[in-house]
Amino acid sequence: MANKGILYGISAYIMWGFFPVFFKALHTIPALQIVAHRISGAFIFLLFVLLLRQRGAQFIKYFTQPKILLLYSLPAILLAVNWLTYVWGINSGYVVETSLGYFINPLVNVLLGVVLLREKLRLAQWVSVGLAAIGVAYITILAGGLPWIALMLAFTMGFYGLIVKIAPLRALDSLSLETGILFIPSLVYVFTVTYQAAEPVWQQEAIVLVLIGLAGAITATPLLLFSAAVRMIPLSTIGLLQYIAPTIQFLLGVY
Repeated sequence: MANKGILYGISAYIMWGFFPVFFKALHTIPALQIVAHRISGAFIFLLFVLLLRQRGAQFIKYFTQPKILLLYSLPAILLAVNWLTYVWGINSGYVVETSLGYFINPLVNVLLGVVLLREKLRLAQWVSVGLAAIGVAYITILAGGLPWIALMLAFTMGFYGLIVKIAPLRALDSLSLETGILFIPSLVYVFTVTYQAAEPVWQQEAIVLVLIGLAGAITATPLLLFSAAVRMIPLSTIGLLQYIAPTIQFLLGVY
């Protein structure tokens, strides 16, 4: 199971690493509107997967359980804030700073795993964490100020991973519920903005329309892999794997 969890994690982070290419292609659409499309599209995609697996009836029951709804409202909010910060950062030209956020995030994951979950690290892992911390500190100093975008991304995703790890639902049910909680507000926002916009989404170029249509599946797939991985392997291991994504993003931002 550990090997499968590592494979899921690597796959998720490779996908996330190339996300800037996807979102740069959507730069003509405001960040909040992109996030609303991601949430609503992801929920529809996940609902379709649930129906294919004949788990729709069980999923609907979660909405009648206040404790479950309350528990998963927090990761849903963290996810929405993370997505909004990320998309805004990419489309505003802060690709390198967003990559810094995901360089810091593994350190947050390791810290949460060691302090809150009592996970143990081998000597080689401590050395890796130490080198990463020195590198992150150096890049932060070069940035010349408090990298608020990076810190927001790091801590929202770090605590999201922690909650998903200790929460009771499986990956598919968990992510479906999180996007389901945000679905109605997102859908209302999409229709409201579309109605009021001087240039509605459907007047965008064909490639933009295709990408918006794919946003749900592209959003949900790596998150499903991440949610599955985080339940199979230690949070500190997730943290070390996570350097795959920001390394790809950093190289994209620089070159």
